[in-house]
Amino acid sequence: MTSKFLTEQSNKFLPISKKDLIKRGIKELDFVFVSGDAYVDHSSFAASIIGRWLEKNGFTVGIIAQPNWKDVESFKVLGRPKLAFLVSSGAMDSMVSNYTANNKPRSTDSYSHGGQVNCRPDRALIIYCTKIRQAYKGVAIIIGGIEASLRRFAHYDYWSNNVRRSILLDSKADLLVYGMGEKIILEIANKLKKGVKISDIRGIRGTCWRTGKENELPLISINAKGELNNPIFLPSYEDVSVFTVEGKKSFANSYLTQEHNADAISAHLLIEKTDSRYVVQEPPSFPLTTEEFDEVMSLPFQRKWHPVYDKPAYNGKSGVPALSEVQFSLVSCRGCFGSCSFCAITFHQGKRIQVRSHESLIEEAKILTTLDEFKGYIHDVGGPTANFRSDACAKQKNEGVCTNRECLGTKPCKNLIVDHSDYILLLQKLRKLPKIKKVFIRSGIRFDYLMMDNDKTFFRELCEHHISGQLKVAPEHVSNSVLSLMRKSKHEIYEQFEKEFVEINKLIGKKQYLIPYYIASLPGATLFDALEVALYLKKTGFVPDQVQDFYPTPGSLATCMYYTELNPHTMETIYVAKNTRDRKLQRALLQFNKKENRSLVLEALKKLDKMNLTKILL
Repeated sequence: MTSKFLTEQSNKFLPISKKDLIKRGIKELDFVFVSGDAYVDHSSFAASIIGRWLEKNGFTVGIIAQPNWKDVESFKVLGRPKLAFLVSSGAMDSMVSNYTANNKPRSTDSYSHGGQVNCRPDRALIIYCTKIRQAYKGVAIIIGGIEASLRRFAHYDYWSNNVRRSILLDSKADLLVYGMGEKIILEIANKLKKGVKISDIRGIRGTCWRTGKENELPLISINAKGELNNPIFLPSYEDVSVFTVEGKKSFANSYLTQEHNADAISAHLLIEKTDSRYVVQEPPSFPLTTEEFDEVMSLPFQRKWHPVYDKPAYNGKSGVPALSEVQFSLVSCRGCFGSCSFCAITFHQGKRIQVRSHESLIEEAKILTTLDEFKGYIHDVGGPTANFRSDACAKQKNEGVCTNRECLGTKPCKNLIVDHSDYILLLQKLRKLPKIKKVFIRSGIRFDYLMMDNDKTFFRELCEHHISGQLKVAPEHVSNSVLSLMRKSKHEIYEQFEKEFVEINKLIGKKQYLIPYYIASLPGATLFDALEVALYLKKTGFVPDQVQDFYPTPGSLATCMYYTELNPHTMETIYVAKNTRDRKLQRALLQFNKKENRSLVLEALKKLDKMNLTKILL
């Protein structure tokens, strides 16, 4: 990929070798970033964002991408950093990268050279930190990214089927950064530059630190309103890890406490004890302002993978597949107040919505049009939820996010502000730019939020300008009891959305279709609930080619429900499909039309004593 823009920025990748350091006249880097992903210099990849951000603020940064974790020399290629190693497993938890929802090894890895597998180890943070300690005794190590963020306290680990300790303890890192790290890492970097020891860095929002000394624990903290708060002690690791009813209740209570302290304004300082050690979580970092967000996204990204990936990998393929998903897309927002129970975004990015300005997005769109591979199509303008462009309500700016209610979900808050006007205006501006033929929206649209908007302008514009024949949406299920556990809207809302979608497309003279996604085996979903989905799909004439099996990943409410078999909000026992057969039966019902599922569907119907439905489904 070449362009005038890229030509001007030629040879501006962050250094990855000693040769690069010599070319730049760098004798010693301030930071070395070890990543579980291949190095793609793009704003959707954390190593690039953090590296560029530190570079802009006067620090030198090099990247070791997907080192050979079996060889300590792979961690020495850039030398010992002056300030610290920064370590991330990549854009995904390394166990999710390596294994499917049914715990089978994946056949491809989109974040690796050529899409090949086995380029990162299981539990990458722990392995990487161990090798770094072997390479350089006493060097400072800071871990971050999704794996660190969602494993910062004791957590259920699906792959070993037990509760693991905080990854800060298991990795033996000095400091953990959780959430989006731009503000946090810069504050840490400035302290290290001034000579503050990594072991003395305390009080930085968005970090977790560890200590074995009880007298080092904070006795009091000050929240964002200037109020004095006592730290909250979570149940200990020993309490939450014991496989008993009481242990699972402790785990559920710990999760709820963490969830209630995930907002920068209202959060308390949290402490968790493991044996004789403590993990201390400072309150979350404040969301980026629009100006700050714009500044981060205007960094001089090359918008392509490093040239070392141009040559074929061992599997004969070149490049890094993950780039194709974001190469011609625009990130317009961060955060999500949707709070789906199976999603951990709110634990990582938070519920507060952070947005970029129209000017910033238009400027980036203009840059995209200069790239040789650009064909006139912006693939997406969005984020975790594309049609969120402001806080859920006016009080969040000063009071923070409520801890006792959901903004959207099954029963939307009466204070929820529903407004698509800013998003409409942004999309209209993008559509008018020279060289842009079409602007698509491919990231998640919350159709329930859309349906709450009495002004149907956005709905019509979505259908008229921003769909390529099909719109992917996520009703997830049809059972309202299951949807409630998902924190999703009632099924009737989706049916009304579908009806209006058809009417609008008829009005504008287009044949366009909804592609709904469904999840099988979510905690609380029974085989009877799966049958309810199957009958609905049969009635509507749509049977999905793909069904998402629920994946119990760290940090989500649904994973807490999966492990404890409790609804943490009520402490009521719920059914959880845990064994492989039960999960297969639920999935088969949702894909009853597939020949290979016939025997499983019959088994499910027999188990439900519903053999009279055989002719309907089969």
